[in-house]
Amino acid sequence: MRKLLLIYFLAIISSVEASHILINMDENQANHLKAYGIAYWILTKDTEVDWLLNYRGGSFMVKYAQQFENECIIRGVSYEVISDAQANSILEEIASPSSNMDMMKLEKYPKIAIYSPKSKQPWDDAVTMVLTYAEIPYDVVFDDEVIYDELPKYDWLHLHHEDFTGQYGKFYRMYQNMPWYIEQQREYEESARKHGFNKVSQLKLTVVKKIKAYIISGGFLFAMCSATDTFDIALAADGIDMVDRMYDGDPPDPRAQQKLVFENTFAFEDFIIERNPIIYEFSNIDTQPQERGLTERNDYFNLFEFSAKWDPIPTMLTQNHTRVVKGFMGQTTSFKKDLIKSDVVIMGENRSINESKYIHGVIGKGFFTFYGGHDPEDYQHLVGEDPTDLNLYPNSAGYRLILNNILFPAAKKKKQKT
Repeated sequence: MRKLLLIYFLAIISSVEASHILINMDENQANHLKAYGIAYWILTKDTEVDWLLNYRGGSFMVKYAQQFENECIIRGVSYEVISDAQANSILEEIASPSSNMDMMKLEKYPKIAIYSPKSKQPWDDAVTMVLTYAEIPYDVVFDDEVIYDELPKYDWLHLHHEDFTGQYGKFYRMYQNMPWYIEQQREYEESARKHGFNKVSQLKLTVVKKIKAYIISGGFLFAMCSATDTFDIALAADGIDMVDRMYDGDPPDPRAQQKLVFENTFAFEDFIIERNPIIYEFSNIDTQPQERGLTERNDYFNLFEFSAKWDPIPTMLTQNHTRVVKGFMGQTTSFKKDLIKSDVVIMGENRSINESKYIHGVIGKGFFTFYGGHDPEDYQHLVGEDPTDLNLYPNSAGYRLILNNILFPAAKKKKQKT
């Protein structure tokens, strides 16, 4: 009887002392990707989460609740149960002026939209896959929702691998006779007519300008692969016909290049558009494979280390358990540094070949992040290839960068240092 009472007493003491859960995000985390899903899920329970920037890989800490511990166990996420005294010690260490750490309080779960065609496409999307794997909910929106001004319902918008120039990804030479290509062209042209446009390029330009207005008013934009450079190309070519006859039925303006307005763009300037309609490239923003001279074995990029206390935004976006990340290709693999605007923050680069992989900027009251490449765990993903099984990559450093952006809007109400 005494033994049972002692066990009961110790259990009570343990529950009193176990007042926080620390979800470590260093190399000892069993599943980094699902850990973000846990943090998001806790926010949906009207509970704040402390994001410990640069502490053990950007760990999360939350007040103890049995349901939170149970969820970590169910999802296979590593965690530690710690006392108030231990939590306060961590916060004191982080607050020290000599440490490059900070605490960002996540307050409210962001509502997420994925800009993507509703019809099936012959390629996957890294953001959609990792959100599904991490069990983070999202809505799919496309041209109708953007045109009808539904974006303000969301805090965060991801652009699927879209071609905003209206050239259908410049897949004409290789895939013009494929059923999926024919169906996509029919669907896009029908949508353009529905919204009163003669050309798909005109529809996509309107979509881009609506998204720009959403960002200026305080939205968060994340884009990968061809959605990055074609977004800026469309803005620069506002009112200019740069699309050839196989895409819109008439020849392009021969002076399209000279008429580009780079003041309209988010991230890039002084770029040269690819005028050949059958070359699988949009401009010289993207670093070509022959220029890069890299293979899967030696393709890496480095994350910059920012001052957590003075540059909290890029610090949040670069949280990881490693500063060296495997490279990966896409229709737009990376960005030439010489063509990036001076006010854009470069967060990841391969300095040896003067290319940037991961960049961030401020537009009005909002923010954008551009990430080059298609799939962080599939070096050269091909059209029609099977999607990546993220169960094989629970600790993917490349995918972690996407999920940093997912949680970024949750911290927007915290007063930023200037």
